[in-house]
Amino acid sequence: MSIQSAIACSAVRNTAGTLDTTFAGNGKTQVYFADSLSSMANDVAIDARGRMLVAAKVTMAEGSRFGLARLLDDGSADLAFGRQGSVIGQFEPGFEAMGAKVLLMPDGNILLAGLQYDNAHRTLPGLALFDEEGRLVRSFGDNGRCVVRLPGGLSLGVRDIWLPPGVPGAEACDVDVQRDGRILILANHHFELADHVGLLIRLDVEGSLDCSFNGRGFVVVRHLLMNTWLSSLTVQGDGRVLVGGSINFPEEGLLARYHTDGRLDDSFAVDGFLTFKAQGHGAQVSQVVQQINGDVLCFGCSREPMHCLTFKMHSNGRPDNHCNGGQPQRLVIGHSGCQWSAAQLQPDGGVLTAGATIGGIEADFLIGRYLPDGRPDHRFGNGRGYTRTRLGPSLDTATCVAAQADGNIVVGGYSLHGNYKAVIARYQG
Repeated sequence: MSIQSAIACSAVRNTAGTLDTTFAGNGKTQVYFADSLSSMANDVAIDARGRMLVAAKVTMAEGSRFGLARLLDDGSADLAFGRQGSVIGQFEPGFEAMGAKVLLMPDGNILLAGLQYDNAHRTLPGLALFDEEGRLVRSFGDNGRCVVRLPGGLSLGVRDIWLPPGVPGAEACDVDVQRDGRILILANHHFELADHVGLLIRLDVEGSLDCSFNGRGFVVVRHLLMNTWLSSLTVQGDGRVLVGGSINFPEEGLLARYHTDGRLDDSFAVDGFLTFKAQGHGAQVSQVVQQINGDVLCFGCSREPMHCLTFKMHSNGRPDNHCNGGQPQRLVIGHSGCQWSAAQLQPDGGVLTAGATIGGIEADFLIGRYLPDGRPDHRFGNGRGYTRTRLGPSLDTATCVAAQADGNIVVGGYSLHGNYKAVIARYQG
């Protein structure tokens, strides 16, 4: 009897992490933006009806624009949204733009965050608020859109036109919303040469600078007077705000935490800041996740060489010695390097991750799953804890991940077919 049971169990195939071929016919679909020359999906969110909202950078004949598309559960364009399933626009007339993040608001509205290209070299944070049909909510900002300008040009960042897509660069954007509806958004300011500081900015529900936050609406994030670059923010369950990125050259990973009023939380790590290397290598944080018990997991990459990075710590910012001895974990995939770009917490405390291998025809989608204790989930990806997918002939890059109600995993990014095309793929969970 026991031998028969063992044979029966071994015959059950674990499909977690394989492409769901019932989605769009072959597990993947191109996101359609009317009249676009190219497109790159940067974020995806799932609404209450299971529809997928995709934030993108879209290239039109007249330049770069933000894109927001909505797909139905089967991967087809939701033609009831915007124009033929998408919205393409600018944060201000006369300026190029890109869409980086999309959030679903409690009232059903859709918040898009991205960057406005203020000139050939500089960026500004931009936001637009849409209703469920893809129409601008005119009560927000300037008729539905706003560009965040701080005194002294502090919110001006660097436009990154040299680094190839998929490699971490100067352009970064993240956004989150507090329970009271106030909006937090990141910026990175470049003074001169290699002198950078991060900024944590808060807007009120109407899109105006909230001067009750740190007395002026923003916080300059800089540790030990070193170059500081931010890429991620997370509003914790208790309202405190975690930011992540990197510090110094060569880079080290950075985490910092702030109270709801903008004061540095000096109970976190050492006087509010945590910096770290990855086994002697440089490090960069792309995404910070707070777990159900308050513990923190950050994801990103090591530098020189570039490998997928995971680091688990307790809620007070002290490393969790039960996970990899309290040290960051590096995961080596491929020959040219790899990175985690996005992560999403799951109801069971585990975390889904998305990223890519780096380099020409070797650049593929990466999707991973981690257990609540920070270790790779070996029930996923045929025992490896991750899966690697080649969608096209070259340069496939996953940038975002979200889980559907049935547990299936939606991953967004882009693939090179002559020009870059925004794609969504779905995997079995």
